[in-house]
Amino acid sequence: MEPKRISEELSVSPQIGPADVAALKHLGFRSIVCNRPDGEGADQPTFEEIEAAARKAGLEARYLPVRTGLVQDADADAFGIALRELPGPVFAYCRSGTRSATLWALSQAGTRPMADILAAAKAAGYDMNGVARRIANGGRTPTDTGDASFDVVIVGAGAAGISVAASLKSRKADLDIAVIDPADIHYYQPGWTMVGGGIFEAQQTAKTLGSLIPKGVHWIKAAVAAFEPKDSAVILDGCRVVKYARLIVCPGLKLDWGKVEGLEETLGRNGVTSNYRYDLAPYTWRLVREMKAGRAIFTQPPMPIKCAGAPQKALYLSADAWLRAGVLNDIDIHFNNAGGVLFGVKDYVPALERYIDRYGATLNFFHNLIAVDGPGKTAVFEVNKPDAEPERVEMKFDMMHVCPPQTAPDFIRVSPLADAAGWVDVDQATLRHKSFDNVWSLGDVMNAPNAKTAAAARKQAPVVAENIVADIAGRSPVAQYDGYGPCPLTVERGKIVLAEFGYGGTLLPSFPKILIDGTRPSRAAWFLKEKMLPPIYWKAMLRGREWMARPERVSVAAK
Repeated sequence: MEPKRISEELSVSPQIGPADVAALKHLGFRSIVCNRPDGEGADQPTFEEIEAAARKAGLEARYLPVRTGLVQDADADAFGIALRELPGPVFAYCRSGTRSATLWALSQAGTRPMADILAAAKAAGYDMNGVARRIANGGRTPTDTGDASFDVVIVGAGAAGISVAASLKSRKADLDIAVIDPADIHYYQPGWTMVGGGIFEAQQTAKTLGSLIPKGVHWIKAAVAAFEPKDSAVILDGCRVVKYARLIVCPGLKLDWGKVEGLEETLGRNGVTSNYRYDLAPYTWRLVREMKAGRAIFTQPPMPIKCAGAPQKALYLSADAWLRAGVLNDIDIHFNNAGGVLFGVKDYVPALERYIDRYGATLNFFHNLIAVDGPGKTAVFEVNKPDAEPERVEMKFDMMHVCPPQTAPDFIRVSPLADAAGWVDVDQATLRHKSFDNVWSLGDVMNAPNAKTAAAARKQAPVVAENIVADIAGRSPVAQYDGYGPCPLTVERGKIVLAEFGYGGTLLPSFPKILIDGTRPSRAAWFLKEKMLPPIYWKAMLRGREWMARPERVSVAAK
């Protein structure tokens, strides 16, 4: 008997015997709930026996039997009442613990976010996705039968979602497509580095989402609560259900600001900023302009993160501004990186190291930001160097640019679509889900080992579109993704190291070396970043015009 903790007030387990009650008392439990009907198994003790042992040990006991596979709404109500009335913590059991976990999940609907309920049950070893629709419906069995249905449903209307919708429409105009996203505004996130460097205005990076949805595509303005891939259904908040013939999952990732203690409270104040947020990138530039002396820290969390070069881009543009203002010698710059290298593809490192030296920045590897005291201008880092004992170090700062920890969105991590790490589990070439044949994914949320950038999504969208059209026609995948994920590293105002690479760090340059040598700082690459890429994004990528993005064909060997 090993109780599995689901919440502070409840733990569950498979069937127990009278002899286990004393151990439960020793573990601190004050009440026992039996959810298994008497006589369900030949070797099963009766509730009367368990109750007698509980009474002897000074514990309360309650009998709430539920037939396997038949958890009714009234059962969940009774379980919730028991949790409120019985002294806690409470221990509940059935044959395997699943009924008890299900009753808890349904009883918590409406009081906790669905993702938290599913995650808590999953951590205890119980998959509650089978009752996700009921949880979304406040714990009640849904009665609505007016579900919408589409040929293709796309979850997420970011760079990946709108691009793949446009690419599909350009190939097969008669497809009935719906995009699900609750946002009002769509952002050109690659531009935020330039906002933080004083090159772009924030307003240049935002447009209303409604103005970008491709013509003929339905926009469902709602949040996704859960997935039922076995039934080809997406559950929305409020328990509306959208059915699909094929599903594309691309909601982006979650910026986990709360993972760093004290960070949320001080963002945008006390010299703490981040180009990873639309409203904070202008504050970065303000801090840079105002800083004349002191210490500036730039942080990078453990991978994966979107645009792995962005944390150091902020450093380079800030340092270049200080150099031009004549104050660089009075500013102590630190790049605190949770990883062990400056950049993951070695071909680009020499050029970047020369800029680190030029700006006099100190590289602190294996330094992961875990806490911030904004008013005290102090950052705490956990240092995990190889072959050394972990330690914590405090650093004072006058300005700190933070790249937050990043994870898959909660509703993805707890879904049947996720791998063990929480990312959507796809074949890295075809971008088709490994377990569900009518599901594809692209963008930051899937688990292919590529750089998470908007330019990567630009190459992925045609691959997914080609393969879905082929699937509709009854054919095998015809396009494959090579892992292309460029990163224009803005090393100074007017010059960029244009890192372009694919799976395994293979260099995948888009231009002849005579035009742009990606391993060297280039003015041509800066012109591309500043002048060409924004209109390519708004007027080509999001409209299904695949300039320099035609997918590679699947080889016979790949099939």
